[in-house]
Amino acid sequence: MLESFTIDTFSSLVGDTFAMHVDADHVLQLELIHAASTGQSNPSARRPFSLVFRGPPTPVAVQQIYQLHHPALGRFAPFLVPIGRDERGMLYEAVFT
Repeated sequence: MLESFTIDTFSSLVGDTFAMHVDADHVLQLELIHAASTGQSNPSARRPFSLVFRGPPTPVAVQQIYQLHHPALGRFAPFLVPIGRDERGMLYEAVFT
């Protein structure tokens, strides 16, 4: 499923909430706050892009693959990396190449 995603998949979802399944008992609500192309594609590959999500200030999830769920996309499992904090919470990035 991840292979079929492009920047266009997510551009209209900025501001939406995604459920991040940390483990069997914990789900964090993440807001997609940024979706951007990160480079040029070649004819045989998709254009790379990144997504930045904002979660609650705590707990801070470690970098790893997490199950995310969105009503329009269903479940998918990107590699998320905590990249810092802003005034409202913890930021996580997923990069698609």
